[in-house]
Amino acid sequence: MTATSPDASPFADIRQLVAGMPGPDEAAARAAAERQATLTKPAGSLGRLETLAGWLAAWQGKPMPSLDRPLVCVFAGSHGVAARGVSAFPAAVNRQMLDNFAAGGAAINQICAAYGLGFKVFDLALDLPTGDITETEAMTEKACVATMAFGMEAVAAGTDGLALGEMGIGNTTVAAAIYAALYGGEPAAWVGRGTGVDEAGFARKVAAVEAALARHAGHLDDPLAVLARLGGREVAAIAGAILAARLQRVPVVLDGYVACAAAAVLHALDPRALDHCIAGHLSAEGAHGAVLERLGLDPVLTLGLHLGEGSGAALALGLLKAALACHRDMATFAQAGVSERSA
Repeated sequence: MTATSPDASPFADIRQLVAGMPGPDEAAARAAAERQATLTKPAGSLGRLETLAGWLAAWQGKPMPSLDRPLVCVFAGSHGVAARGVSAFPAAVNRQMLDNFAAGGAAINQICAAYGLGFKVFDLALDLPTGDITETEAMTEKACVATMAFGMEAVAAGTDGLALGEMGIGNTTVAAAIYAALYGGEPAAWVGRGTGVDEAGFARKVAAVEAALARHAGHLDDPLAVLARLGGREVAAIAGAILAARLQRVPVVLDGYVACAAAAVLHALDPRALDHCIAGHLSAEGAHGAVLERLGLDPVLTLGLHLGEGSGAALALGLLKAALACHRDMATFAQAGVSERSA
């Protein structure tokens, strides 16, 4: 491709969408801040709940934002690299966990029920693993773009708050490879224990990441190529969902280590790409804290979670509902007949 010719690669449309992302509504954010100043509390006393309400207002584009149709989306994918013993659980768990989600038996089902959150699971060709990244690309560029498009379509019309999570045996290995490709450093620094692998399993994970980076060396300068070559379908779909949410002005709550790998790809394309996102929690998995630092995201919760399946994001979305309830339903000083600060 020359400097004057259009991008004819499969990723051209994705780059164009990223370039055209809308920004926050500053007027709505100011109006939300002004309302906060009138509520029956000392200024700033609700701490981050106040800033979260303002963030919702800015990205929904209205001073009184809503969370009437909050949705938790979990994307499930299968990974060829799982055959290398990088997980403590067999790949058969993928299908078994989808059945568990459908039966309402998983942790995420309980969290969504407790907070009144919608819940959808997307099966991304679960019975067809991606390519083993130590030997070949996970997806072709066309397949990667198609999966991102699927993730974009998963953002339902009318959703006013979106939490994004994943499920897939082997996907912490994939995420570690993505981070190593994007950020450099020793591959082992990005590898965590995932589902609880022992020392031998941990060594296999490190070896798999090292082999993947070596196999794809020379093709990892483009963040979207990193996604296609090293990522999983769930990571690509989450990236698409993040982008679609931005275009639809839907605030996003990201889950943990794997979900943030999708966010990291978009952030590498454009540092503004995650301005409509918050990190739901700090995962206990691997180097998630180092990832969040690079992404400029301050986690809402720190609970020692490393489950995946959108659990931390869903908990944070519940907290957002509380922040919004305070912003929307608290009485003002005038309404309550409470004296304001005298000096």
